[in-house]
Amino acid sequence: MARIPQETIEQIFSTARIEEVIGEFVQLKKSGSNLKGLSPFNNEKTPSFMVSPAKQIFKDFSSGKGGSVVTFLMELEQMTYPEALRWLANKYNIEVPEERPQTAEEIEAGNHREAVYLISDVANKWFQEQMHQTDEGRAVGLSYFKERGFSDETISKFQLGYSPEKSDAFAQYALESKYNEKALEDSGISMNGDRGWYDRFRGRVMFPIHSISGRVLGFGGRILKNNVKAAKYLNSPENPIYHKSKVLYGLHQAKQEIVKKDEAFLVEGYTDVLSFHQNGVRNVVSSSGTSLTDGQIIMLKRYSSNITLLYDGDAAGIRASFRGLDMMLEAGINVRVVPFPDGEDPDSFAQKHNTEELEKFLAVERKDFISYKTSALLEELGNDPLKRAEMVRDVVSSISKVPDAIGQEVFIKEAAKILDIDPRALHEELARLLDAQNRQARRKYSESPPMEALPPTEKIATPFGHHQEEKVIHLIVARGVEDMLEEDLDPEEVVPISITEWAVETIEKDNIPFETPVFQRMYALVKAELEAGHVPDSAWWIMQEDLEVVKVATAALTEPYALSDWKRKDIHLPLERNTIKDLVQETVLRFKSIWVERKLNELKAQFNEENVDVDYYMTAFEKWNKARQQINEELNRIV
Repeated sequence: MARIPQETIEQIFSTARIEEVIGEFVQLKKSGSNLKGLSPFNNEKTPSFMVSPAKQIFKDFSSGKGGSVVTFLMELEQMTYPEALRWLANKYNIEVPEERPQTAEEIEAGNHREAVYLISDVANKWFQEQMHQTDEGRAVGLSYFKERGFSDETISKFQLGYSPEKSDAFAQYALESKYNEKALEDSGISMNGDRGWYDRFRGRVMFPIHSISGRVLGFGGRILKNNVKAAKYLNSPENPIYHKSKVLYGLHQAKQEIVKKDEAFLVEGYTDVLSFHQNGVRNVVSSSGTSLTDGQIIMLKRYSSNITLLYDGDAAGIRASFRGLDMMLEAGINVRVVPFPDGEDPDSFAQKHNTEELEKFLAVERKDFISYKTSALLEELGNDPLKRAEMVRDVVSSISKVPDAIGQEVFIKEAAKILDIDPRALHEELARLLDAQNRQARRKYSESPPMEALPPTEKIATPFGHHQEEKVIHLIVARGVEDMLEEDLDPEEVVPISITEWAVETIEKDNIPFETPVFQRMYALVKAELEAGHVPDSAWWIMQEDLEVVKVATAALTEPYALSDWKRKDIHLPLERNTIKDLVQETVLRFKSIWVERKLNELKAQFNEENVDVDYYMTAFEKWNKARQQINEELNRIV
């Protein structure tokens, strides 16, 4: 991929606000000078994801991930470094000039995943062009959306399109344009069969499915012919970029409104989302016509823990809502339901009412899960006592999914009131269910294979001096640009020198190497920058492309270097320069001390071997022992 000029990279980093970008993916709340939210990388109930607007970094304590705004996009959206930069440039209207054009080899290069992203994006634009710029597209696809009442703005906002009837129309276009054949087939947009290439979505209107950041992952297609024996709706198959259990249709367009309203409406179909958006209710997403999954719930919970289910009022819609209810309760979500009148669904209802009427209906008809489920089941079961008893157990089963005892108690009382039943009976059933769940959990644990039966895992050896190497690197990252005092030839005169410069000069003088790979790379970066006349600051570190380097830098910046040492020595910030020098010297000396001890241990081990040159080893041992004594004397002077 063509290289982005360094000055443009710096402009992107200086312009992009990490709190704004991450706020599009995670609901953040103020926590002192920082912002806090639920981890987008792990399923958690207590927020451990922190964002520092002052330092322009994030740290996820549940997964260990951390870094800059670019790192966040790379980790969450699986973007490459240049892709993340370009995404930010587009968001902040920064022009990205290319230092040179892409070569044919570079266009063809790149990993397979990126090739699938590319062909999906190409297909999305092609489907839109087919609908707007061809006679067939306008007559069939565009007219369908218009007849359904969708405006040009809605059609454009959701990038709706049309796939022609011709069996291989897109495949032919993609192959003639020299796009990667394997990526084309793996995307599921076109397939290569016994009789050649053919398109999956031929003769369908197209609904592109986006990632949270707006990248096209896959498609949903609706067939328009009534006399064809084919599924009414067809989705992209699972592929390297599209995993339907972790995707919600419309979330890209709705995420900011969900955070703003602190509530999300969840519907089943694509057109439900379109109609609600067009009618002014924009905090709505869809499960794309498939059964709701844990992955979708976790994703939606990042933005709000208040979710309202909007399902059709028929029996199938009610049953679908029951499945979603229990899953959301287990996830600790405050879930409510809005049932629609018979014969109506969210799409048709929104089409018949204006914004004020729609919002009023949602507010008035919204029910908590107990009111909704008990009322729906009572209406369905009538007065049959056996079915009624089974229904009560079903309701209590849902209550058992609520993760806290107080919530369970509230819902037990409400259910008892609606069902006109003694709450003690519901408590007994709840206790029975919880006891059964606990027994099952214990049995599952006891049936786990013993530790010795598990296959041994390969242990990655930590280099001998890893801890001290880390301290030196953290020092350079977190405080490297600060000045310490270096005595000149005249003891009465002192000149400032940065911590980074002093540390590198001292380490280089004794030629002491780093052994941990990431620290080796970071030290090499530091030396190269110093040779170029630049002392790297914290902002420079988090701009790096190497994710592991940025992770180490973030750890250094979120855990202030040697703070415990300063407190132990009763030193208060800001530090005097001579104090900084002492602490820097101590850190580097301990790093050198580890290396000297290692050399001495190696000499001792070699001395015990047969046929050794005693004089050589005695001389070498004396040399390294003298170095150890010198380091210890300097440490004693400082400490």
